[in-house]
Amino acid sequence: MARLDRMPEPMRSHLAKLPCPSFKNQPWVSGQPLAHRRVSLISTAGLQRRGDRPFEGMSGDYRVIPGDTKAKDLVMTHISTNFDRTGFQRDWNVVFPLDRLRELAIEGIIESVAAYHYSFMGATDPAEMEPAARNLVRLLKGDRVDAVLLVPV
Repeated sequence: MARLDRMPEPMRSHLAKLPCPSFKNQPWVSGQPLAHRRVSLISTAGLQRRGDRPFEGMSGDYRVIPGDTKAKDLVMTHISTNFDRTGFQRDWNVVFPLDRLRELAIEGIIESVAAYHYSFMGATDPAEMEPAARNLVRLLKGDRVDAVLLVPV
């Protein structure tokens, strides 16, 4: 995990001065208890299945990761030189906690795990991600997902 206090200049100053987005409406809503929710993962670790097309630059698109994907079949193409991949190499749950989500379903803490999960490239301008995010909403609804675990990396 990259830490701001360990980043070299000018990256540290650049990131520290980035504006925090504001919203015209309230994007967060409440709903059913977790025990009645179908949950999907959305990571910004730049993950893709082995053989899928790698991320290129900051395009804002995403990759679909089926729920039956094994850890050995997931690769990371995050392009930041400041990104430490060690945690992912040791345990994919650091950036893609699918095993933990499955455990929550078995324990009844959540109702079920979605059939598909998603990854974006981190450090992409959120405005570049908006068209893809709107498309992703349709996929999530089609999978009956009513909660997502956002994993910012």
